Amino acid sequence: MDWIDDIRWDEAGLVPAIAQEADSGDVLMMAWMNRDALQRTVELGEAVYWSRSRGRLWHKGEASGHVQKVESIRLDCDGDVLLLRVRQLGHEPGIACHTGRHSCFYRELQDQRWASVEPVLKDPESIYR
Repeated sequence: MDWIDDIRWDEAGLVPAIAQEADSGDVLMMAWMNRDALQRTVELGEAVYWSRSRGRLWHKGEASGHVQKVESIRLDCDGDVLLLRVRQLGHEPGIACHTGRHSCFYRELQDQRWASVEPVLKDPESIYR
């Protein structure tokens, strides 16, 4: 059996993929992968996801330059979630979120509302070409 067949893909042929910073352990983002995205990730050694909004493969950093170099890929016990341990590289290392922040998980529930608790490291208008 092929290793990729061990993954429990959902009905749309996708699996959630969590990107975790290799050094700090910070969770940077969650995205979706299909078979092609995972295969390209393994081939390139850089994260490639399936963009549901664009309906196509999305090489992380293709527009921003904030590439994720993949150090390891793990599969959870149920076989339905991937964990990518990555090094976030680029013009401004450490920015993973399209909002210019380190992590996409920058909002925290405080007093029944979502509060931004992580700073913007670079204005997103100056990141995207």
